[in-house]
Amino acid sequence: MKKLNYLSFIDAYNLALKELLIQKSTQNMLVPNALNAVLAEDVIVQKNLPSFDNSAMDGFAFKYENKGKTLTIAATIFAGESPEPILSSGTCYKIMTGAKVPNDADTIVPIEDCIDVLKQSVTIPQDIKKHNAFRPKGEEQSVGSILFKKGEMVTPGHIALLASQGIMGVNVYRPLSIAVVATGDELKEPWESANEDEIYNSNASAIISLLEKYGFEGTYTGSIPDNLEESIEFIAQLKSYDVIITTGGISMGDADFLEEAFVANSLEILFHGIDVKPGRPTMIGTIDNTFVMAMPGNPLTAMINIFLLSVPILSKMQGKTAHHHDFVYAKNTKSFKARAGRANVVLGHMEEGKFTVTRNNKYGSGMMMPIVESNALVVLNESISVVEEETLLKVILFDALPSVKESKSIN
Repeated sequence: MKKLNYLSFIDAYNLALKELLIQKSTQNMLVPNALNAVLAEDVIVQKNLPSFDNSAMDGFAFKYENKGKTLTIAATIFAGESPEPILSSGTCYKIMTGAKVPNDADTIVPIEDCIDVLKQSVTIPQDIKKHNAFRPKGEEQSVGSILFKKGEMVTPGHIALLASQGIMGVNVYRPLSIAVVATGDELKEPWESANEDEIYNSNASAIISLLEKYGFEGTYTGSIPDNLEESIEFIAQLKSYDVIITTGGISMGDADFLEEAFVANSLEILFHGIDVKPGRPTMIGTIDNTFVMAMPGNPLTAMINIFLLSVPILSKMQGKTAHHHDFVYAKNTKSFKARAGRANVVLGHMEEGKFTVTRNNKYGSGMMMPIVESNALVVLNESISVVEEETLLKVILFDALPSVKESKSIN
């Protein structure tokens, strides 16, 4: 029986990020369809933001030297108009939010801050600051500067700014093709009938939905047979994918020959075994231009590993600059134990800035409910056996987007 050579969690994480294959293929994509795509080149500002001097609110536009005076309203300016400068001594404009400010005014005072607001005149307060509520041309972005950098993931905010520039298409990295594979003859698909000796394949659905949550698209390609020859042939059909993610079949049991089937397909193994609980029998490697991530088969372990390892790996493969898990600091609400000697992934729930461990850190790797009950996790280093109440922890939230923080921040 083969003995696994375990890497530390951080060593495994860093090795995978170092050896992965970054997407090089690009494509042009319409901006409205580009949500979650990754920019393959810098986007340059084509139009100043704002494109003209304008007012940040409804009020009165005037020359700053006239503060504290009672001014006659020379004209009213509405948004969308292109007014010519007409101010003379002792006059001002009444102006609406977003309206263009003529070049003979440099400060705006909100209507509610004015004194003696009449139909034809207004008294400007003395204590107003110069350029108040005045948004100068190009204040936010100026023509020729970088709007977005290569490697940024397109969010709704990106789409809004791109549209404000009149940009309808962007060059992005081609989305990764990801094959999601199950293992085990005992598996039945959810649409099939299963007896008491069989189990439904929950991993494939869970992984595909988790990948989708973080901007990736997985394709379920079926279950690898519990037969070495058929497994070798099955894997050979997956080499056109950028990534293969499997669950199960990589422990040390007599029926776990998935590694052998991959090796027969020229897999170069980066590591097989991580000194972490849960998730020890994880295997990662490459077949030519295909990156392979073979995860444990237990549902809870598979979900944790896909989130903790696969999401950052896929993020970097897709070309994202931000690919590390972000974290927040939170105080632990009640003490719990962990098994020292290896890294421990601990599920919990974050609420109002405090972390509460799930089920006192007592749950099996084959369970599913602890994942549903949790919205965060903590990675403890191998020296920790007890986490006391009020201990400050680095907490990774399931809903947080990847950041550019270094991987050493994970634990």
